[in-house]
Amino acid sequence: MAKPLAEIRRMNFDRVHLRAWLTRIRYFIFGKEADKGIIFRLFIYLILIDVAYIYLNPILYMISNMIKSADDLLDPSVNWVPRSIYTGVLQDAWQKLKYPTSFSISLLLSLAVALFQTVSCAVAGYAFARLEFPFKKFWMFCLLLTFVVPTQVVILPDLIFASALGVMKTYIPIVVPALFGHGLKGALFVIIYRQFFSTQPKELEEAAKMDGANVFKVFFRVMLPLAKPAILVVFLFAFVWTWNDYYLPSMFLNGSKSVPLSMGISQIQAQLNQQAADYGPSIFDEPIKMATSFLIILPPLLLYTFAQRWFIEGVERTGLVE
Repeated sequence: MAKPLAEIRRMNFDRVHLRAWLTRIRYFIFGKEADKGIIFRLFIYLILIDVAYIYLNPILYMISNMIKSADDLLDPSVNWVPRSIYTGVLQDAWQKLKYPTSFSISLLLSLAVALFQTVSCAVAGYAFARLEFPFKKFWMFCLLLTFVVPTQVVILPDLIFASALGVMKTYIPIVVPALFGHGLKGALFVIIYRQFFSTQPKELEEAAKMDGANVFKVFFRVMLPLAKPAILVVFLFAFVWTWNDYYLPSMFLNGSKSVPLSMGISQIQAQLNQQAADYGPSIFDEPIKMATSFLIILPPLLLYTFAQRWFIEGVERTGLVE
């Protein structure tokens, strides 16, 4: 009788042990929750790798081709990794771009526009979020209208107005609108600030007003210091979009000798077309274009590399992901 009981106990123990082992395997594969299992994580990593490949592949291809020598470019067996590193194409692109001068122009222009939009759009966003003024809904509609209407639709009146004022071939038509909260993507920045200020507790303003603060003191001393995440997001967006913008500089600076880097590709393309017409196409035409593109996008890439953590935190706290 003792032997069958021992066997039954052992069988029950083995059954419980097997059930616990299967449960651990199930939790490992599927997880206790839907997003904790190994299958879900592999799926997420697969998506992330695919997305990273989509964005990194052109950059890696660009770098690979701009450092190839003539022998590597002519050799079909050399695809990604060149046999030797050739920097002549990069130096040629640097000279054609007049990189130090064009870089300084792009940097100063982007910084000026970003600073002006960061401050002016903050004022407008706070007004739409907290203040009451006549025709507020109408002006909000006009703001959304400027966000929806593309720049190409209103560029002709802007050109006529700039020509009448005599500011063509200058940076005034690009910088001055940013001073008043407009400019490139200005409506979006006002909406970002409005979304951020709308989420702040009203008790802060009420306490400041009880201490005798007026509207300007409430904004500059209470609300604006709290808006550091929104300020960072708007500044980075404004800086990068102005740096990469080709359309507005090509309209207002057409024919000017001092142009930002964003117009470098079109100028080099014109030079290469002229050389091809005079002397025939060169095997280095495409590598020069890639080297030019790399030199243009390099500063924003470095900026984002150092500021990505604060940028992501700012996006989360401004409500852009909602």
